[in-house]
Amino acid sequence: MSDADRIRAVLLQISELIRSVTQEGGVTEHEHFEEAESREYHPASTGGCTLKLLPRRLLVRAAEVATKVNPVNAPVLGPLAAMGVSLPLDPLRIALLTSKYWGPATRKLTVSFLESTPANLRARIVQHLNAWAASAGVSFVETSGTGDVRISRGPDGFWSYLGTDIKLIPTHLPTMNLDAFTMNTPESEYRRVIRHEAGHTLGFPHEHMRRELVARIDPAKAYAYFLRTQGWDKATVDQQVLTPLDDKTIFSTPPDQTSIMCYQLPASITRDGQPILGGVDINGTDSLFAGLIYPKFGFGEVKAGRKEKVEGEAELVPTMAQAYAQDWGAAQDPQHIM
Repeated sequence: MSDADRIRAVLLQISELIRSVTQEGGVTEHEHFEEAESREYHPASTGGCTLKLLPRRLLVRAAEVATKVNPVNAPVLGPLAAMGVSLPLDPLRIALLTSKYWGPATRKLTVSFLESTPANLRARIVQHLNAWAASAGVSFVETSGTGDVRISRGPDGFWSYLGTDIKLIPTHLPTMNLDAFTMNTPESEYRRVIRHEAGHTLGFPHEHMRRELVARIDPAKAYAYFLRTQGWDKATVDQQVLTPLDDKTIFSTPPDQTSIMCYQLPASITRDGQPILGGVDINGTDSLFAGLIYPKFGFGEVKAGRKEKVEGEAELVPTMAQAYAQDWGAAQDPQHIM
């Protein structure tokens, strides 16, 4: 059995363990469903969480940075030739198969704020970013200088860049936006929004874009719903909701619709008439999985694996041409990253 197969087996065991614990002593999925029915449906944050993508010209460079930060991020291409698969190896396609994880070693990501922010608010935000540190060997530490993570509270919604991509953002620009967060923002929103955005910074994409969950969404209904509730056009809905993640680009557990990284989506836009429940806080599977890929101990022994099977060339490139991204101009691209 390969290292990748061993890791997948462990992840499946974790998932089954969490399901059994939930059924025996915690909130069951049925109870979660009943609770979800009673609350208003909205994406992971009011106004919609947007996973920001880099300008197209930086995708290859971002892949190089991600691989240098964590060699496991590099695509697993070796077995493909033996399978007789015709794989185009141009840099852009390889870039799109590259993950964004920070790697299995303890790491502190520094945090700074772009606007004047009261000390108690800064501390509260950093505290919620660090909710992941309960199980994972990655922590967030405020700095008076320019942080790895740069937070704005400007009127631009809720969004983050993914994992190691934050190294490609000019230092005067934010890597995360928490629209209008104050000390008066409800604690439930701190848990739901800030912990979700911190997950993106750790390299976790949107869980609702797993292939199995995307298949449950009716595109026509989704276009109408997100236009009405978020003002999103068709291209944005395609990019943020309807384009499934390529299984080969993620470290996978079974799809988890109660993950903090999953949108809450209403029954009115699903094919089966059942909602995608969405997560309101880091759940048990999130916590255990974060601890697995960002271990606090035994760093050199943990290797994360991705699927090596390729169904066809067309699946290798997600629909990213439509993905919108703030483009600050090539002249401002960071020159010295590592």
